Amino acid sequence: MSEPLPLSVLELATVGSGQSTAHALAATTRVARTADRLGFSRLWVAEHHNMPAVASTNPPVLIAHLAAVTERIRIGSGGVMLPNHAPLVVAEQFAILEALHPGRIDLGIGRAPGTDQQTAAALRRDPAALSADDFPQHLIDLLGLFGDPRVEGGLAERFRATPVAETVPQVVLLGSSDFSAQLAGHLGLPFAFAHHFGGPNVLTAVGLYRETFRPSSVLEEPFTIVAANVLAASTEAEARRLALPGQLMRLSLRLNRPRPLPSVEEALVDPERAAAEAMPSNAIVGDAAGTVEQLRRLAADTGADELMLSASTHGVEERVRSLELVAGAWGLPARAAA
Repeated sequence: MSEPLPLSVLELATVGSGQSTAHALAATTRVARTADRLGFSRLWVAEHHNMPAVASTNPPVLIAHLAAVTERIRIGSGGVMLPNHAPLVVAEQFAILEALHPGRIDLGIGRAPGTDQQTAAALRRDPAALSADDFPQHLIDLLGLFGDPRVEGGLAERFRATPVAETVPQVVLLGSSDFSAQLAGHLGLPFAFAHHFGGPNVLTAVGLYRETFRPSSVLEEPFTIVAANVLAASTEAEARRLALPGQLMRLSLRLNRPRPLPSVEEALVDPERAAAEAMPSNAIVGDAAGTVEQLRRLAADTGADELMLSASTHGVEERVRSLELVAGAWGLPARAAA
């Protein structure tokens, strides 16, 4: 019997109404330990800034913590927004993480700001740095700092991420556009598509990635990760009830009115509930069997080599239970707790 397609987890360290950042980070720690125990392949945290509902502002710091409290699962960024940082800083941070946890660190790289333009300007300090035009060169510099033999010149002429690095993190290019797909293909990197953003062009992007893929020193064949909003519960009705706070949060972001994630009780009486439920969505919500059926269809349609599950819920219990239900129905090889 063949092994099931790998499943992974994307965590935002969600802050709900009435919750603190400490509460959100403790919940993410529990999710990471659960994913490790259940046999998920990796857990990523995303870089977001100035968002009341998201506590994962600094992926390297959070990755260091999560890798230290888990045993087997790969821990990484989904992603680090490279235009916000100097490539040498990112390389040094992730070289240290890799040295601490060899073979378990992923560096997912994105080119979006992960925030609004004013916050991006505060992060980058130079208005000229708000453009992403330099992103390909910065990405190549980053690869060179990790010792990629294809990179000549640039920062790699004078620097290395560590003086004697024995292993390097796996670099994955993230995206929701044709640009990122083709860049990942040209550089021979794994590509993670943000299907959970709700965009319709997943098939076009993964197709372009495979068409433009060139084998590299890190990857001989294309490798595609597709991220999706996924929430499972004991019944479809219960799953839809628990998913409502996440729908309201996505509506608030679309309207540029970010807010903490409401509780289910608050969401049920929220005046914008109808508008949130009416938004187009490709989220996968249902009981275990229905959720897994939709995930298998997504994998077949996209040819994904791995699926990554993201869920925004007010309570951590709902996220943990969703992972347990999906892992059991999918057939992940659970690992004994230490």
